[in-house]
Amino acid sequence: MARLNQERQKRLEPLRMENAKALIESCGFVVSVIGDKTLIFVYNGSYVTVHPYSGWCSGKTIKDCRGIDNLIQQIESE
Repeated sequence: MARLNQERQKRLEPLRMENAKALIESCGFVVSVIGDKTLIFVYNGSYVTVHPYSGWCSGKTIKDCRGIDNLIQQIESE
């Protein structure tokens, strides 16, 4: 599904990828980049998938959420 403002997405997506990767790594996790839009890391033995542009985070060991700040709060609380 295409975004309404594709130019904005092209401009912001790399910045959000770098920011999200740096924030997750600062919590002590090894982050892998899948394609050009997805990050993945292991948390409590299961993979967590992060889509930084849309902010969607999903995984077996976390509560699905939107926003990197909500993800960081979950993984820091343990």
